[in-house]
Amino acid sequence: MPSPDLPPDIPSVLDELPGDLMIWILIVSELLVFGAGLLAFLGMRAADPVAFAQDQEMLNRVAGAVNTVVLVTSGYCAARAVQSVQRTRAWLSAAMVLGAVFLVVKGMEYADKARHGIGIETSDFFTFYYLLTGFHAMHVVAGLVIFALLMRWPSPRNLEAGAAFWHMVDLVWVLLFPIIYLVR
Repeated sequence: MPSPDLPPDIPSVLDELPGDLMIWILIVSELLVFGAGLLAFLGMRAADPVAFAQDQEMLNRVAGAVNTVVLVTSGYCAARAVQSVQRTRAWLSAAMVLGAVFLVVKGMEYADKARHGIGIETSDFFTFYYLLTGFHAMHVVAGLVIFALLMRWPSPRNLEAGAAFWHMVDLVWVLLFPIIYLVR
């Protein structure tokens, strides 16, 4: 739909967005929330870099890296689902399986921390670790629900909106992984 301020023959940038405007409002708001959380994490780390570095050493970087590859590959599958006409459901299924693998790996990380007595109240680092990665995991679950709905209603517009949401989930993890697991 063209902007009301422009003549009908001049398209608006909003006309070029894949999916629906509302999904983009959701995506931007979620990115702002995650951005605020990451800035708070970085501020707390700057206040106590030694303690944060010690706690960071307790993270499983291999699991984080595996989850990065899994989630980015899942994003590729979601993009293929948008492009594919005959194999949309197969690509969505692959994206869903990889999303579930991400959750299993993250669950194994949480279970390992629990076995070692590490919880959300252990330290400032682990408070942020659990809040940021847990909030992200909830978005992965939401993405899997969206994909399940897309299996039933795979219109091009719905697929574009669902894939855009999933790519936001990918982007957030691509930022969370290095900042929480790697950067000192």
